Amino acid sequence: MTDLILVARIGAPHGVRGEVRLTAFGDDPAALVGYGPLAGRDGRTVRIAGLKTVGERLIARLKGVADRTAAEALTGLDLYVARDRLPPTEDDDTFYHADLVGLAAETVSGEALGTIVSVPNYGAGDLLEIAPPRGATLLVPFTKAVVPTIDLAGRRVVVDPPPGLLDPPKPGEQQAELEAARAAGAPEPDGAP
Repeated sequence: MTDLILVARIGAPHGVRGEVRLTAFGDDPAALVGYGPLAGRDGRTVRIAGLKTVGERLIARLKGVADRTAAEALTGLDLYVARDRLPPTEDDDTFYHADLVGLAAETVSGEALGTIVSVPNYGAGDLLEIAPPRGATLLVPFTKAVVPTIDLAGRRVVVDPPPGLLDPPKPGEQQAELEAARAAGAPEPDGAP
């Protein structure tokens, strides 16, 4: 399944008539209806027959899904569309996440940082998650100020980090963060001392 873009994820059923909660990954959830059949990695396909919002939730009616039991069987299914069925981006500052994942990241001085592995958003804006050759991943704000150059043809981005972003942790800093997380009841990270 190459050249497929994740566009939505089916959530829990909504009601008893086969509707499902849907998480859309894009600026225009209504566009999902026009993409035609959407494919799951497991080979299942679904077609969205209609969308509505209930409160802040997006609810989808799927063709061929008529009851809660059928809707429950689709819970958690990621839905993909072929890249060539998506519209072009609107401007030079808009990107599909799939176009960014896999790009090399380097500093303005040319120092290699690693490879972009995801583009998460935890509520305060998009981030680039960069995996260095060794060690933990690095999160950088995906803003024009911090990432001034995105060269899709050259398969790279240039990062101009704010002061301190790339500095290694000070001695004891990681241990203090781990102890604070333990005190708050957070789960243990892998390899924690």
